[in-house]
Amino acid sequence: MKTQDFSFDLPERLIAQTPPPERGRSRLMVLDRASRSLSHRMAADLPEILESGSLLVFNDSRVRKARLYGVSKSSGAQVEFLLLQKLDVHTWRSAVQRSRRRRPGSRYVFPGGLEGEICGADGEFRLLRFDTPVDDPWLDMYGHIPLPPYIKREDTVEDAARYQTVYAAAPGSAAAPTAGLHFTRELLTHLEDRGIETAFLTLHVGLGTFWPVRTEDIEDHKMHEETYTITEEAALRVEKARAEGRKVVAVGTTSARSLESAWKDGRLTRGEGATSVFIYPGYTFKAIDALFTNFHTPRSTLLMLVAAFAEAKTGASAGREFILESYACAVREGYRFFSYGDAMLIV
Repeated sequence: MKTQDFSFDLPERLIAQTPPPERGRSRLMVLDRASRSLSHRMAADLPEILESGSLLVFNDSRVRKARLYGVSKSSGAQVEFLLLQKLDVHTWRSAVQRSRRRRPGSRYVFPGGLEGEICGADGEFRLLRFDTPVDDPWLDMYGHIPLPPYIKREDTVEDAARYQTVYAAAPGSAAAPTAGLHFTRELLTHLEDRGIETAFLTLHVGLGTFWPVRTEDIEDHKMHEETYTITEEAALRVEKARAEGRKVVAVGTTSARSLESAWKDGRLTRGEGATSVFIYPGYTFKAIDALFTNFHTPRSTLLMLVAAFAEAKTGASAGREFILESYACAVREGYRFFSYGDAMLIV
């Protein structure tokens, strides 16, 4: 299967640059795989759309203010860093502008007078060692929200709240699990009142979520690895729902990939795991029955995942066609795309 098979035309004006004025006031396109039909609703309608007894599985990872600006001590130039993984109290694996120029020994001054030095390389990434420990409270004070590259502006105070789910708990993501941005406290309560259950897992979203597929054949693409954690409580809820024939609804592709990776022989593996699963048409889903997600970028692994899920009931190659038809409809209807955009529910 070719990467170009997952292309579509998207006017730049439909790429959402800001969140909707009020959280939860997003449009929702509902796709029915069995009838290959779609309808236009609102995200707030979800309690009326889902069957009572359904189980929604959310990713509760919290976005770090992981974007930092440092000033080179040798040139005085400002350099942008994105802290991806804490290796020890002083050292972070980081993405950095013009990484080939950032050689070991280069020193930078960060906000608050903190200094750091590049102490090594990890492929295209750099190891940044700070003179004193950098933790999440420090990042909350001096860091910036790492908005995705298709949002063409600097982050604002509003983004600190809106590029974060209302149930975010575990810090560690370099990007938001954006399907969850549509949920308000009121919507969660309404879902509970309708007999719809919830469970939470944690997958820290990395930069790989924005990497395009650069290979001609999608089978040649190497998927990035992300870590996830599934608690005993969450696992029991998912297993019970499946055993009782109730729908398991993954909220976002990160939840879907975690559940599919952890599902072994009719149960979920507890604790911490790592997933590099690449889901594209032809994949057989084991753990989920429905998917709530955003609209994704052309030629992306996320678009391929939703096409694979649509294929599960529409038939070979029809899933990709159904998704691309629905995306074309979304463009005609003026839906907002990507992180701050509208939502899709595939049942």
